[in-house]
Amino acid sequence: MMGRSAKNLVLHELIGLDVRVVHATDPSLLGLEGRVVDETMHLLVIQTPRGERKVQKRSAVFAFRAPDGSVVVVDGRILEVRPEERTKKIWRRRGRKGIKKLPKQDIVAGGD
Repeated sequence: MMGRSAKNLVLHELIGLDVRVVHATDPSLLGLEGRVVDETMHLLVIQTPRGERKVQKRSAVFAFRAPDGSVVVVDGRILEVRPEERTKKIWRRRGRKGIKKLPKQDIVAGGD
């Protein structure tokens, strides 16, 4: 499976990424920074030095730091989908290319 990068960040798990709110309908959220610790269809839960804050996806624009160090700015409205559905889109885009199913006798149990 391909890793998270600036090119495909929105298709992957967001939990664990550093994030900053760069635009929001609620002015108190502007500049909020931290790490994504949870995600639902409509919310990102961000751990900040002052505790967890819940931010509605549809009312904000987020700047995520990708693992490669680049920053990706994303309108929260395109993230407003169940996280598991968003990550499944990887399979729809790439198909199952590169995935090999092993026959049962090739699977080693117990690490022997």
